[in-house]
Amino acid sequence: MRTFTPVTVYGLRFTTPLAAFFVLFFLAPLLLLLFISLHNDTALTEFGFSQYTKFFTEGFALPILADTLWLGVQVTLLSLVLGYALAWAFVRSRPSVQTVLIMIIVMPLLTSVVVRTFAWIVILGRQGILNTVLMNWEWIETPARLLYTRSGLVVALANVQLPLMVLPLITALQRIEPNLEDASSILGASAWRTFFKVTLPLTLPGVVAGCLLTFAASITAFISQSLIGGGQMLFMPMYIYQQASTLQNWPYAAAISLVFLVAVMGCVSVFNILGRLSKGYATT
Repeated sequence: MRTFTPVTVYGLRFTTPLAAFFVLFFLAPLLLLLFISLHNDTALTEFGFSQYTKFFTEGFALPILADTLWLGVQVTLLSLVLGYALAWAFVRSRPSVQTVLIMIIVMPLLTSVVVRTFAWIVILGRQGILNTVLMNWEWIETPARLLYTRSGLVVALANVQLPLMVLPLITALQRIEPNLEDASSILGASAWRTFFKVTLPLTLPGVVAGCLLTFAASITAFISQSLIGGGQMLFMPMYIYQQASTLQNWPYAAAISLVFLVAVMGCVSVFNILGRLSKGYATT
């Protein structure tokens, strides 16, 4: 009689390297962070929960966490507006123009984030490109303070993370049947009504995916936050760096990292729920 080998045997065998990689480079560091955070002293001799108590009771760390998450929301909203317009222009362009646009969209991903951040320092500086243009046009008399400001940081981060927003939106827009918009127009709907009633609902999965990627990348952008924000603003990545590197308070830095991770995972879970709901809405 002919025998059959279960497919799951081969599947488990092939996933062993991936599982080992996951345990070694993801799970083990997290467990190490948890172990370090459960110490009351920097010498790691006394177990306790004082680091977490300090985080939630001292009144300094929680506002930083909230401000970091709010920064992610601001960057995500700006990236969504700019990214949707760029994706819309891409989908409705000729193939030759699409080739140029996709190169422009993807090129920043091939450039170091440090280079892109320093470019924004040149643009936003007191003697930078933007101030020079505005003064030459006589729109301002003295250089405006654009660098080391919240608005400058949001704009710079939105530009750095824009490809993460545009690419999912392009995919979502390309999946829409063009006849749906034509049918809406024939039935008397205006262009804006067609957009809000037909196009936007069908692209919600792409919107959610782009927002998820942009939000997660912007709140953890240590280099951009440090260089564009300077010493004027303090966010969670820099706060963790200060505690670990400057103050050598590894237990507190580990506790901050885990709390930050839980907060980010909570936001990601919300995005995932919205993504599942949007997929159901888009298919109805």
